[in-house]
Amino acid sequence: MRKIKEIFHSIQGEGCLTGVSSVFIRFSGCNLKCEFCDTKHDDGVWMSDDEILNEVKKYKAAMVVLTGGEPSLFIDEEFVERLKEETLMQVAIETNGTRPLPQNLDWVTVSPKIGMSHTGDATIAEGVIADEVKVVDVGQDLFPYLKLQCVGANTRMLLQPCYVPDKEEWEKNTRRTIRRVLDNPSWSLSLQTHRYLGIQ
Repeated sequence: MRKIKEIFHSIQGEGCLTGVSSVFIRFSGCNLKCEFCDTKHDDGVWMSDDEILNEVKKYKAAMVVLTGGEPSLFIDEEFVERLKEETLMQVAIETNGTRPLPQNLDWVTVSPKIGMSHTGDATIAEGVIADEVKVVDVGQDLFPYLKLQCVGANTRMLLQPCYVPDKEEWEKNTRRTIRRVLDNPSWSLSLQTHRYLGIQ
């Protein structure tokens, strides 16, 4: 059984895979507690693998995205393999990178939480290699992210404005992030395009 907050079909709104039709499996629960997190981790229902697969197979999409919360608390290689075989979709994960990951994932997005967690160890786990590192920009020093052990030769470094409900403040955050990307060619801009489009 795995604790699920929601399963839904949408467009990937962030990172290198922006625009890809995806089924999102949002797990409920996390091993960290970060200052900007707005997820209620107590919510969610326990579902069997068959129940999860049946829900995912209702949709046509290119990818299944395992997100959370922290999905690595709930998944294993067998679950990932079933998703791939029974849906014929690729499987991606959005993770804080602090726990070991199944080796049969197709795409790994690491959102490291250096200095942002009030509880839990935010150290990247051994063996985790990111296809992309996605950092929420709150004005922090960016240099330590470039030295993380999950960063390989082909890892894309993405900087994303911190979303806040106040439109003026969000626009201010976005302008700051754009300036930082322009000043540092190691980084590319990631936007939460689903927020601009008004979709989930």
